[in-house]
Amino acid sequence: MVFVNAGAAGEQRLAAFPKQRGILISAGDTIRPVTHLDIDDENIGTLIVAFEAFFSNRQPSLYTATIRPPMTVSPNTDLAKLIVQSSRVVIFTGAGISTESGIPDFRSPGGIWSKMKPIQFQDFVADPKMREESWRRKFEGMDGMAKAKPNRGHFAVAKLVNSGKVSHVITQNVDNLHQISGVPDDKVIELHGNATYAKCLDCGQAYEFAPLKVAFQKHGEVPDCEHCGGLIKTATISFGQSMPEREMLLAEQATIACDLFIAIGSSLLVYPAASFPLQAKQYGAKLVILNREPTEMDIYADMVIHDEIGIVLSQTIEECSV
Repeated sequence: MVFVNAGAAGEQRLAAFPKQRGILISAGDTIRPVTHLDIDDENIGTLIVAFEAFFSNRQPSLYTATIRPPMTVSPNTDLAKLIVQSSRVVIFTGAGISTESGIPDFRSPGGIWSKMKPIQFQDFVADPKMREESWRRKFEGMDGMAKAKPNRGHFAVAKLVNSGKVSHVITQNVDNLHQISGVPDDKVIELHGNATYAKCLDCGQAYEFAPLKVAFQKHGEVPDCEHCGGLIKTATISFGQSMPEREMLLAEQATIACDLFIAIGSSLLVYPAASFPLQAKQYGAKLVILNREPTEMDIYADMVIHDEIGIVLSQTIEECSV
């Protein structure tokens, strides 16, 4: 839910927000919102957003961004100029960068969640039948992701990282394609985990899928951790599971330190991950959004590009002479 205190002009500027996102125009009542927007009466106002804390023991932070119409740009040239002018770039990726590798967006029509109901984390932990169903889905569907290869978008990002321009890649994806494309492990921050291996929920011991699949096919279940006896689960963040604190902290540190934040292939609707673009703005970074479809954050960006991700990034690399 978003609460807004705004004058007439500010309210008009917010009319583009979809009603289903829960935006309310308030006369200034005292409220304790999850997200609070204050817009002045200027056509170009100041947006102050108090996002819900990432962790329960943290206070909300204030993020400031300028509302302006999105730029119409020559994508490869103008983005390349911004990259060249920057010294510490952070790239944030969502499912859109991997669709060109044949991996459908989980939430889009044809994606996995349009075909089957996701299993909640608490159900996986509490119910052996839910664990059995979870592993059945994994082993029946793992070939598609396992066969996926990085596309030109991934390789362009890898070149930027290895040139020293990009400090980190923050990703919502679980497909491991950034690492396969050549991005070092310590440069990738996986907010939603990794679907290419499993790990113990208690001690964190990592497991390859092959022996787990053999055990499942033979006994109808995956064995408990051989080190501590804990439950083994795919190393992804499931619905209802807490976000990984270490990765969230690393992502926040990288975001605060950057001077250019490029969001690629994300709808920027899934929180708390989607709060990072505006956090970068608060600390003075330029914000670029590259996505096939418009996002609700486009109005806060310094540059917006609606085009094919692989084409734009590969052209940008050529312009950067990386």
